[in-house]
Amino acid sequence: QISTMVRELNYTTISHVLDSWEEVRRIKNFEETVGTMLFQTLFKKSPQAKVLFGFPIDIDTDSYELLNSKRFLMHAAYLVQMLDTALNMVGPDIELLTEIMLELGAKHVRYGVRAEMFPIMGGAIVEALRTTLKEKFSPQIEEAWVETFGELSGDMVRGMAQAQR
Repeated sequence: QISTMVRELNYTTISHVLDSWEEVRRIKNFEETVGTMLFQTLFKKSPQAKVLFGFPIDIDTDSYELLNSKRFLMHAAYLVQMLDTALNMVGPDIELLTEIMLELGAKHVRYGVRAEMFPIMGGAIVEALRTTLKEKFSPQIEEAWVETFGELSGDMVRGMAQAQR
């Protein structure tokens, strides 16, 4: 019996998240653009995350070297694509999404990710969205994102815990 997150998220929350994400998706090269902002914020708030992604801990988050690195741009785009895939599944494929998030959590144990890193990533996502959407990023939309990321990452953390047993 897999408990799903759909019960946790109401229609208004999902609607706020999906509508605001649709705005983001209209931006040219949104994966790379938003992913770059997201990773810069993540690396500033959690320098040890740089090492998890294969970068020296002392690399400047605004440096040409980082921002033009193929590895950096690949991670940036990939994370946004994964988020996009997850959001496309929030309504119709919620059971499958929960299974995928549990598996993803288990996989992240091997990368050295720890549960306490997820709120930092959530904050980085919110920050990137606030920067991208500007005045369209209302307190209600922010709250919806925090709640949705909390549920998605909660499933990943459960997957990590199961993998460590």
